[in-house]
Amino acid sequence: MKTIFILNGPNLNMLGKRDPAVYGTATLADIEALCRARMADFGVQIDFRQTNHEGVLIDWAHEARDAAAAIIINPGGYSHTSIALMDALEIAAVPVVEVHLSDIHKRETFRHHSYVSLIAREVIYGRGAQGYVMALEVAIKLAGGPKSA
Repeated sequence: MKTIFILNGPNLNMLGKRDPAVYGTATLADIEALCRARMADFGVQIDFRQTNHEGVLIDWAHEARDAAAAIIINPGGYSHTSIALMDALEIAAVPVVEVHLSDIHKRETFRHHSYVSLIAREVIYGRGAQGYVMALEVAIKLAGGPKSA
């Protein structure tokens, strides 16, 4: 199986510092370690990345078309604003799993809509850091990997 890309958008580098009541106390490095521990159970590789720049996320989605079996993405604030990112994820032509640490439907009204959700095969929200592990298990299944994921 090709690598699973785990892409993280703006401000996720500030996890552990930014509003722990909403986002929890886990850092992005903690979340990456959780994912790496889980991927070892299934013998898959992950490529874990973060950027604050929309164009970089778009470039990574384009790269995934040839290099990834699936994409897990926490697009951060771009969830609610970026049609270009949605298009790039669709162009990637691999399964997309969207993940959010908080329950976006219990927050400000502008966070209730996600363009990425329109093309994602699965959306996981409100599960904190564990949501990433859940997303990894779903992505493995969607990519045709181990059925025990």
